[in-house]
Amino acid sequence: MFINKKNSFSVVFILLLSVFVTAQKPQQNSLVLISTVYGNIKLSLYNETPKHRDNFLKLVKSGMYDSTIFHRIIKDFMIQGGDPDSKNAAPGVALGEGGLGYTIPAEFIPSLIHKKGVLAAAREGDAVNPDKASSSCQFYIVQGRKFTRAEIDKMLKGKNARRDNKIEYTEEQYKTYETIGGTPHLDMDYTVFGEVIEGLDVLDKIAAVEKDKRDRPLIDIKMTIKIVKK
Repeated sequence: MFINKKNSFSVVFILLLSVFVTAQKPQQNSLVLISTVYGNIKLSLYNETPKHRDNFLKLVKSGMYDSTIFHRIIKDFMIQGGDPDSKNAAPGVALGEGGLGYTIPAEFIPSLIHKKGVLAAAREGDAVNPDKASSSCQFYIVQGRKFTRAEIDKMLKGKNARRDNKIEYTEEQYKTYETIGGTPHLDMDYTVFGEVIEGLDVLDKIAAVEKDKRDRPLIDIKMTIKIVKK
């Protein structure tokens, strides 16, 4: 068979160009939707934290989160859910210890801070978990509050004195905490792996509900979670 070398080179060039363009195209963030009686919360999952992103998507796809509740709520701090033991849990029962038998290695990214609306992984405390590995399934969404620069610097001084990897905020991050708010004292200690893109008002509604002495809502707030884009 006769092969036209000129055309062959052209085809190869086009294929290589196609591969290059595909490689350069940014990966789109996956989106998930949490549905509750208070409304919906749409979240974008960060590609910078792939272990947490992929684990969360796997659990959402399996239906693990459906019928679990937000079992721990602290106004001006966060709302926490994802405990598999919370499915059909009797009123007043203490929750928050459930898991799936594994942990996820921490993925700390300095640019991903605990601003209002971020999705982060819960975990066991440092005494039993010095590597700060995340829970297999429990998560929280930050409500937080606004902080002045002076408050942040005071917090940083104490926190950096106790750690080897010092935290340094950019001017933009300072401004975020001053204007949007969050929970800066959790930065680089708990993995942030997504953020709310729709439904911050729903977050505020849930954070304001009545709760018991263990911070569990008096009336269960059940959730379902689905993937809306991969």
